[in-house]
Amino acid sequence: MVRVVWRGLLQHKLRAGLTALAIVLGVTFVAGTFVLTDTLHATFTSLFSQIYAKVDFQVRGVAAFSAGPDGAPTRRPVPDTLISTVKGVPGVANAEGGVSGYAQLVGPDGKAVTTGGAPTLGVTFGTDPALSPLRLVAGHAPEGRHQMVIDRHTATTERVHVGQVVTVLLAGPPEKFTVAGIATFGTADNLAGATLCAFNLPTAQAVFNSPGKVDAIEVRAARGQDLAALQRSIAAVLPPGFQVVTGKVVADESTSAINTALGFLSTALLVFAGIALFVGAFTIMNTFSITVGQRTRELALLRVIGASRTQVMGSVLGEAAIIGLASSLLGLALGVATAKGLEALLSAFGGSLPQGGLVFTLRTVVVSLVVGLGVTLASAVGPARRAVRIPPIAALSTYQAQAVESSRRRLVVGGLLAAGGIAALAAGLGLPAIQLVGLGAVLIFVAAGMLAPLVARPVSSVVGRPLARLFSVAGRLGRENSMRSPRRTAQTASALMVGLALVSAMSVFGSSLSTSATRSVDQAILADYVITASSPGGPPPGFSRSAVAAAAAVPGVTAASSITYGRFLLRGSPQTTSALAPRDLGTTAAISVTEGAGAAALARGQLLVDTTQARDLGLRVGERLAVTFAETGRQELVVGGIFQPSALLGGYVLAESTFLANNAPSVLPSVLLVSTAGGASPTQTRALQAGLAGYPNLVVRTRAAAEEEQRKQVNQVLGLVYALLMLAVLIAFIGIVNTLMLSVFERTREIGLLRAVGMSRRQVRTMVRTEAVILSVFGALLGVVLGTGLGVALSRSLADQGLTATTVPVGQLVVFVVLAALLGLVAAGWPARRAARLDVLGAISAE
Repeated sequence: MVRVVWRGLLQHKLRAGLTALAIVLGVTFVAGTFVLTDTLHATFTSLFSQIYAKVDFQVRGVAAFSAGPDGAPTRRPVPDTLISTVKGVPGVANAEGGVSGYAQLVGPDGKAVTTGGAPTLGVTFGTDPALSPLRLVAGHAPEGRHQMVIDRHTATTERVHVGQVVTVLLAGPPEKFTVAGIATFGTADNLAGATLCAFNLPTAQAVFNSPGKVDAIEVRAARGQDLAALQRSIAAVLPPGFQVVTGKVVADESTSAINTALGFLSTALLVFAGIALFVGAFTIMNTFSITVGQRTRELALLRVIGASRTQVMGSVLGEAAIIGLASSLLGLALGVATAKGLEALLSAFGGSLPQGGLVFTLRTVVVSLVVGLGVTLASAVGPARRAVRIPPIAALSTYQAQAVESSRRRLVVGGLLAAGGIAALAAGLGLPAIQLVGLGAVLIFVAAGMLAPLVARPVSSVVGRPLARLFSVAGRLGRENSMRSPRRTAQTASALMVGLALVSAMSVFGSSLSTSATRSVDQAILADYVITASSPGGPPPGFSRSAVAAAAAVPGVTAASSITYGRFLLRGSPQTTSALAPRDLGTTAAISVTEGAGAAALARGQLLVDTTQARDLGLRVGERLAVTFAETGRQELVVGGIFQPSALLGGYVLAESTFLANNAPSVLPSVLLVSTAGGASPTQTRALQAGLAGYPNLVVRTRAAAEEEQRKQVNQVLGLVYALLMLAVLIAFIGIVNTLMLSVFERTREIGLLRAVGMSRRQVRTMVRTEAVILSVFGALLGVVLGTGLGVALSRSLADQGLTATTVPVGQLVVFVVLAALLGLVAAGWPARRAARLDVLGAISAE
C-alpha cells in the first residue's frame, strides 16, 4: 500500500502541489511568528542581562497598579534624599538615581523627530558606567544645564553630530541643548525604536518637572559583599512604600515589558495564520473528496485484490500525511525567511535591534509539524471514510462514490452547530471573552459550510442565468456544471466564504467605528480646532503643556484648553481617566449629563462617570469612591455626575486641578482644543500654525479635518487587516483552481465529445470560466451575508464602549463581490487553457 500511495502522488503531482500550497502558507506564518518572537525575546533578554549585569539592586516605589498599557507597572517616585541614605549603607559601593520623561528632538530640518509609535524618551545619563545602560561611542557625558547625549540611531538618521546645537521639546517650553555625546543602549543603537535624549540628573529633574524626585535608585555593591544580607540592610533603611529588588529582577521585568509591548504582533500573526489554515482545511477536504470520487474504480479494485477497509482508508490518509509533512517542512523553511522579513520591517519602522541570529527552537518545529499534519489529516478524514464505503463491485460498474447524507440530517446538524456558534459568539461579545468569540465564529463557519449545499443549486442557477444568456451554449454549460454537484460547489465556495466573511465583518466594524468616531467628535468637541502631536504609525503622544498658553495667545483665539489622560486604581482595577478644566465644558468640549452636574461638579473636585461604568459598578451620584493614584496614594472622590459615553473623554472625568494634584507634573496633555471668534478659516489656521511654530510636533486641524483624520486612521488599520486576510482569500482561490483542474480531468471525455460535435476552444475556455465565476460569486455572496451579520453583531455589542453607530458599507460589499468574480476569472485561466488544449480523440477515448 505504501507503493500505491507514492505512485498516486507521483501521478498527480500538480494536484498534490496545489493542495500543499494551502498548508504551506499557513505554516509559514506560524513558523515565522514563533521564530520572530523567540528571536526578539532572546535578543532583549540578552540585552537587559548585559545592561543590569553590574547593577546589584534597585530601590523603587511599590507598584501602585499591576501594569500599565505598555506592560510596565506604575510606581510612585522616590525622594532623591534616599540616594545618600542608600549610599551610607555599609557594603554599598555606589548608588545613583535616575528620572525619565518626555523629550522629543527637533531635527536640523526643523521637523520633530518621530518614531513610528515608539516613545520619545528623555533619560538620566549616570556618572557610573556600571550603573548606566548607556554606552558612549562618541563625545563625552553631558555637563551642565545645556548639554545632552543622544542615541546613535537618531544621530545617524537625523545627521546630528557632537557639538551641534539642537532643540528639544519638553514638558515645559522647548529648550536648546548642545549634543555632548552619542551613545548606544547596551549593544543596541537605541531602545526598540525609541529616541533617547540623556541629561545629567539635575537637568533631567528640571526638564521633567521632577524636583527632588527620581524614578529609581540603582545600587552597586562593594566587592565580596553578601548580597542577600546587603539587600536586607538596604530594605531596613527604606521608608514604607519603597522596596529594594535585585538587578536580575529588574532585567526580567524590563524584558517582560518589551515582550508585552510586542505581544500584539505575535497574537495578530498567529490569528491570521490560524485563519489561513482554517480556510486551507476546506480546500484540502474538497480536493480529497473529488479525488476519492474520481478514483472509485481504482479503490474498488484494491478491495477486489484483497485490500481491507483499513488499508484503503490508510492509503487516502497516507497521501494526506505525506502532503501535510512536506507542506509543513517547506512552511518551516519559508517561516525563517518570513521572520527575517518581519524583523527588517520592524527596523524600517524605527526599531534598532541588537545584533544576533534568528532563534529556531524545537518548539517551533514541533508546533509547525503538528499544525500542518493535524490540519491536513483532519481535513482528509471525511473523504477517507467515504473511500472505505466504496463496494468492490464498483470495479466492474460505473458506480460513483457519493456522500449519502440526507438533507434533513444536514439541516439538523448544521442548525445545531449554527445555534451553538451564535450562542458562543453572543456570550463572548457580552463578557467579553475572545476565546468564546473565536469558537462561535468557527462553529458558525462550519455550520454555514454544512448548510451551503442546500442553497448551492438555486443560487448557482440565479447567478449563472445572466452568464448563460450572455455566452449562449458555453454559458449554459458552465451554469449546469456548477449546478450539477451542489455539494462540490458548496465545498469549493466555502473557503472563499470564510475569507470574505471575515473581510466583510471587518468592513462593517470599521465603517461603524469610523462613523462613531466622527459622531463622537461632533458631539464631544465644540472647538473649531483639534490639535495633537503627530506620531506616524502610533497613537498621538503627549506634548508640552506650555503649548496651551502659546495657542491661547494667538490673535482670534477665544479659548484654548487641553485634555490629559491618566490612570487610577478603582476596586482593584486600573481605570483610565481624562482631565480638563471645568470652564472648558460648554466652550471647547461637551458632555451629555444624565444625572447630577457637569462643570459644577468638576469645579468641586468631584468625579464624573459615564453611564456604562456607573451601571457596571452600581454607582450613583453622591457616592464616595476610594481610588488610588500612583503619586498620592489612596484618595476619596465623590461621584458628582453621570454622563453619556464619550470616545473623547472616556469613562471617567476629573477637573484638571484635581488630576494634577494627584499625578506627577510630568504627565502631559494629549489633545489641545481651540475655539476662535470667527470660526475655522485659512487665515486663522495660518495664525495658529505661526503661533505654535515652536512646537513642530503639533498638527493643527480643523474639526472637519480631525473627523477625516479619525476615518483615515481607521482605514489604515483596516488596510493592514485586509492585507493579512488576503492570505486566506488567496488560499480560497487556490482551492478554486484546484477544483477546476480536477473537474477538467474528471470531464475529459465529456469535453472531448463537446469538441467533437463542434465546440470551439474559445467556447471551452468560456465554459470553464463561467463555472469559476459562479463558484466565486456564490462564495462571495455567502461570505458577505455572513460577514455582515458578524460585523453588525460585533458593532452592537460595543455600543456601551462608544461604538454608537452600526453602519453597513453597501458599496464596499458590492465591490467585494465584483472583485471575487474578477478573481474567479483569473483563477480559471490555467484550467480553462488546459481544457481547451485537450486532444479531441484522446479525450473521447479516456475512461
